[in-house]
Amino acid sequence: MTTVHSVVDSPIGPLTLVGETASGHVRLTAVWMASPRHDHAEGLGVRDGAVLAGAARQLDEYFAGERTVFDLDLDPVGTDFEKKVWMLLRDIPYGQTRSYGELAADLGDPRLSRAVGTANGRNPLSIVVPCHRVIGADGSLTGYAGGLERKRFLLSLERDGAPAADWLF
Repeated sequence: MTTVHSVVDSPIGPLTLVGETASGHVRLTAVWMASPRHDHAEGLGVRDGAVLAGAARQLDEYFAGERTVFDLDLDPVGTDFEKKVWMLLRDIPYGQTRSYGELAADLGDPRLSRAVGTANGRNPLSIVVPCHRVIGADGSLTGYAGGLERKRFLLSLERDGAPAADWLF
């Protein structure tokens, strides 16, 4: 296997796409948002936009309002619990939200809402695995690894087909 990455532009800033390739097949392992504290592309192996072009195209379609579901082979690294949470995130329909408590109840134990929040925050496949669709029990926007401004932008894009008016990125 070979690790490849690509940095693509988006309305919420540069996104670093990371994948593993084997026998001409790519599995997406991460989509990271730009962060002033981290250079995600450092140490990621070969920079190859051609290998990750399909993922980049689907993200472009998402931001253009033309795609509501991603069709990518995903291979995120995480614990079994985190992967269960990330699978639940993929079940949240475009333009809808769920609370941490609702996801915990879906896992069979409403007391797991904090653990769900922790797993949500560790999601390596932002946007594609829509952790931005998880909100507080009272409907408030709660923590988001990409920042609340980006979360507001993504939710507004999905709800209205346009970003929030106060987006200043």
